[in-house]
Amino acid sequence: MPIGVKVRDKESIDRALKRFKRTVSRSRKLRDYRQKMSYTKPSEQRRLDAKRSVRRRHRQRKRSRESRR
Repeated sequence: MPIGVKVRDKESIDRALKRFKRTVSRSRKLRDYRQKMSYTKPSEQRRLDAKRSVRRRHRQRKRSRESRR
């Protein structure tokens, strides 16, 4: 899916560029592109997945504790 931003009336190019950068970062297209440009060994990928899983579980526990209050 292509990402684009139309420049609005009386909007500076700098502001439109800032909106475009924000849109790209939120869509995570650039992150995916960079990941695909380099090879990650399967063992390294498993290690990274485990690390992400731990962080995700930690955040979920933290959110559930805050919602109980």
